[in-house]
Amino acid sequence: MPATRSTLTTHGTPVDPWEELVTSALLGTDRRPPRPAGGGASGPAALLDVAAVHTVRRRAGLRPAAGAELPAPAPDDPRPPLPAAARRRLAQLLADRSAPPGGGRRGTAPDLTELIPQWLATAGARGFRPPAELLPALLDAARARTDLRPLALAFAGPRGLWLAALNPEWRFALRASSRAAQRPGTEDPEAVRRLWEEGLFAERVALLDAVRERDPGAARSLLAGTWATERAEDRLMFLDSLRARLSGADEAFLEAALADRSRNVRSTAAQLLSALPDSALAGRMAARAVSCVNPDRTDGAVSIAVEAPHECDAAMQRDGVVPVPPSGRGERSWWLGQLVEAAPLEVWRETFDGRTAQELVSLPVADGWAGELHAAWCRAAVRQRDPDWARALIGAPSTPPANGPGTASLAERSKLLSTLPPEERALWVAGFIAAHGLSEAFQLLGVCAVPWDGPLGRSVVDALDIARDAGSYPWSFSGVMGLAERCLNPAEADRLAVLTTTPDEPEGASPGAGGYWSEAFQRLVSTLRLRAAMDAELAQGGQEGQDAREGQDAREEKESREGQQGQDGTASVEGAGADRRSRLTGEVG
Repeated sequence: MPATRSTLTTHGTPVDPWEELVTSALLGTDRRPPRPAGGGASGPAALLDVAAVHTVRRRAGLRPAAGAELPAPAPDDPRPPLPAAARRRLAQLLADRSAPPGGGRRGTAPDLTELIPQWLATAGARGFRPPAELLPALLDAARARTDLRPLALAFAGPRGLWLAALNPEWRFALRASSRAAQRPGTEDPEAVRRLWEEGLFAERVALLDAVRERDPGAARSLLAGTWATERAEDRLMFLDSLRARLSGADEAFLEAALADRSRNVRSTAAQLLSALPDSALAGRMAARAVSCVNPDRTDGAVSIAVEAPHECDAAMQRDGVVPVPPSGRGERSWWLGQLVEAAPLEVWRETFDGRTAQELVSLPVADGWAGELHAAWCRAAVRQRDPDWARALIGAPSTPPANGPGTASLAERSKLLSTLPPEERALWVAGFIAAHGLSEAFQLLGVCAVPWDGPLGRSVVDALDIARDAGSYPWSFSGVMGLAERCLNPAEADRLAVLTTTPDEPEGASPGAGGYWSEAFQRLVSTLRLRAAMDAELAQGGQEGQDAREGQDAREEKESREGQQGQDGTASVEGAGADRRSRLTGEVG
């Protein structure tokens, strides 16, 4: 077939015939008629004829290219598959994720997108693997929502990481949490060294965690060997891995990290060192804090005197004190807060004659420094995970936040609550809701264990019922209602069903409040029942898997017995045959 020849313009430059066809199609065949292909057609028909001829020419002139190298096969995932009902449910959740929003939360249908994290957590805890055909949708969901990534990547497993390496849009998975990577073996030192030097970031973090769990010193040596060549963001992530099994043996490495080029790395190293009460940094910060905060025994009564530092010297900055305060914050109070936060809490018992945390928080503070001092103690209690100080600073749940012993900030109170055991945390929040209602409890509920059982669940339902009957402004509770849909025990659905009717609106109630409350409670009940169905679907897999394993064991045992019987029968036949041959041989002889 003849090759396609280029024509010349009036300036003598060659023009590709295909480009001429494109120009004719764009401008129209009336303004730019195509060159005929030898037929009698004209206009648009001629354009299509010429395009067909050129298409054949272009395809016939292509030279075969070398075939692309196939990727390595996907790794095996030994986890059991999802039950059929749970697999259909996952497909529904991921499909609904891309549905267009309905213009608000009004309505009675559950919000499926908000249930994806809970479903992933349950499926992951039960040890299932995702269907291969749903991995692309699962990775797309994780790409769109960063809050899903740890759960989605852990559930996706090794095949998810393998697939993510083949699509640039999913490369986030390769640098995500190490929980998304399989935990490597640490028995072979050469394999450990090779993976540490050549592996992907997620694989290296997983390796560091695995080695750290077996031998913290070996993990620290592994990190020290490449520390100088790591990128700043990687150094920060690796350093954060040392939080697990942190001990005094890590102090020398962390002290060296205080001189790192990255401010974030220096700050993290200082936080880790301050969590070691016997470290040199903790001692230096304690000495600085005690020089600023000390007992005042004037007139026989003990109070707390405060003299904030007048400068932030180079030694303080090396130990993690940030010299420049945020906008609107005074320098001296900013420096003081950082010193008190990093000092071991035990130093205050020694400084104030053995007083307990409760007694120390109750002491008067001179010159209006109480708010700053208590806020710093709150941060120290959270950093050092000290429940005694947390209890003293958070106070009784019935006390209004503004009058509490610690901080009035609900965000800081939430952090303090996180240091308490889950049961105590739930009881405190239940008491707070009973005393103050739900309007200020949203952040506190966020740190409570799921599902909300017992007193906490009852207090939330009772508070919503009270707000409904009072005709309160309903939209102010939308956040709590959304949280209740995800966190209430599904067993509460039957108790809530009586609240789905439209109540009579009392005088002075917000217009339309009754209809909103009815829809909100219907959505809450339907969501709780859907969560119960999802749990049941995933629980079926455990029973199915147990039945399958028991059936497999029975089959293997039966096959083993039959095989043994067959061997015994074969031995008997062979023995009889040998006896017969022996007799025949004797008779012949």
